[in-house]
Amino acid sequence: MKKLVIVGGAALIIIVVFLFIGLSNLGPIIKKAVNTYGPKITKTEVRLGDVDLSIFSGQAKLKEFSLGNPSGFNTPTAIDVGSIYVDVDEGSLTGEIIVIDKIAVVKPEITYEKVRGTDNFRAILSNVKKSVGSAKPSEKTPEKGGAGKKIMIRDFVLKDGKVNLAMSMFPDRTISASLPDIHLTDIGKKDQGLLPAVAFEKILEVVYKQITSPAVADRLNDGLKKLKSGVAAAREDAAKELEAAKATAEKEVQAAGNRAKEKAQKEIEKVEKEVEGLTGKVKGLLGK
Repeated sequence: MKKLVIVGGAALIIIVVFLFIGLSNLGPIIKKAVNTYGPKITKTEVRLGDVDLSIFSGQAKLKEFSLGNPSGFNTPTAIDVGSIYVDVDEGSLTGEIIVIDKIAVVKPEITYEKVRGTDNFRAILSNVKKSVGSAKPSEKTPEKGGAGKKIMIRDFVLKDGKVNLAMSMFPDRTISASLPDIHLTDIGKKDQGLLPAVAFEKILEVVYKQITSPAVADRLNDGLKKLKSGVAAAREDAAKELEAAKATAEKEVQAAGNRAKEKAQKEIEKVEKEVEGLTGKVKGLLGK
């Protein structure tokens, strides 16, 4: 309201740094690239924890990735994922188009949040589209140093994802639904390569379509209805218990009042008897 495959997009962004393949500290460079270029595309916080890289095989494992939510949303992140696997055709690193054999996003935790007629993923997608719009001229005239390097993705897989619905009315409750697996092929092949931001836009659109699909939305809505029904029933039970407690308290107060009255009456009667006795004694003395 909980997260997605912007993850995949972030993985795409880091491909640019493969141009520095000769450097021994490529892992830290990839991490810095994701954390630097990711926010420029999504206009949100993007964090990558660590990178395990095999320079010779072109395989990388991106660890502890998270994509932040845009301002105006209550939850801090849209996506949290433990591992993203990237397999690059190392022979393409020095060519015009970097070929990624496979990107696999495993078990992403997606937070879907609606606010004021929109949602966090629509807002992120809007930011990406704006970034893509400003990047498109670079497709025709790549910048020096490889900033306009294009990519092609043969296989993109997102699997075992979970969507968590963020609810401001029930901040301590969670409603979740599994996200259908996504498999895309030959991204950028028809266009003879795409800039990472453009490829990410295409992936994000597919992911967002799955998040808002009936398969996911119906489960979340059913869970929300059950939660509301349960909360309403709990409130009704609580109200009944409160009324019962009030009635019991009133009875106890009344009973205590009655006991106090009885005690007071006995004291009065006792005093009256004592006064009556004294009066009798006084009359006796006066009579003498």
